[in-house]
Amino acid sequence: MDSAVLQFRLDYEQIKHLSVNQVISSDVVSVGQHMWRIDCYPRGLEKHSDKDNGNYVSLYLRHLSSSRSVNAILDAFLMDRNDNPSEARKTTELHKFKIKGDPLKRDDWGYNRFVARRVLEENYVVEGHITFVCTIIVMRDTPVTVPPSDIGNHLGCLLDQPYGTDVSFTVDGETFPVNRAILAARSPVFRAELFGSMAEATMSSITLHDIMPSTFKRMLRFIYTDEFPTTEDNPSNEVLFDLLAAADRYALDRLKLMCVQKLWDNVSMDTVIDIQACAEMYNCPELKDKCIDFIARKKESKKQPESSSG
Repeated sequence: MDSAVLQFRLDYEQIKHLSVNQVISSDVVSVGQHMWRIDCYPRGLEKHSDKDNGNYVSLYLRHLSSSRSVNAILDAFLMDRNDNPSEARKTTELHKFKIKGDPLKRDDWGYNRFVARRVLEENYVVEGHITFVCTIIVMRDTPVTVPPSDIGNHLGCLLDQPYGTDVSFTVDGETFPVNRAILAARSPVFRAELFGSMAEATMSSITLHDIMPSTFKRMLRFIYTDEFPTTEDNPSNEVLFDLLAAADRYALDRLKLMCVQKLWDNVSMDTVIDIQACAEMYNCPELKDKCIDFIARKKESKKQPESSSG
């Protein structure tokens, strides 16, 4: 937060006869790396003149910077004839000032009825002058830092410390307690199996076939955390093939694409045929096309240019 105090002294005898909407402005001051001034309308603003009849002094804080918007507060009071601050001081709420020249005129903020002219003349004119004391408070443009989401870590803990589990899967003799709702939310296949008309919906333990425990465990880790479920920098193609098959089986499209990306990173002339076959089996047309193009390019690069004799 930055602030500055500005004393704005005016020759009231010279300005009291100004027309409605005529303004007297203070010097420009810099506060919080923004430029400001105080605008005083001795007979108020035209947009309020019908109601107020020019009988009020208006006081506004105007933002003069064109770089960015900023939040600020104006605190203002008059000095009385004993050179004491007036009891009736006014403080605006925190206001977002737009840039200078904002088309909607949101670059100033203040009070149309700061003080009645009658009250001003009775109490605050000293030797023909009036003095406003204005404090400009600018809130620094420090954004609130929002940490990244850690919901994946929290849900992942449910796999390590299974709270509230209500169904278990048995895979090749290994048991995995899980939460039905989480699996159903992530996979339409699990949703139909666990909450639909299938027999498994009423079972507390379900046995799975044609999947290895290590693959099922990796798939569960993805379901709970939405992250690729391995700590290996370069998982083997065999691990990726099995995980891709599981992702396809349970309609985990994001996991499928993660596997596809890593398989493509591993492509070589030694692996491309197996990767292409896997892509065909588990409906990954983009990976299949990439493999076909890869083979074609490699074959083309091996062709030797024909020599010519003169």
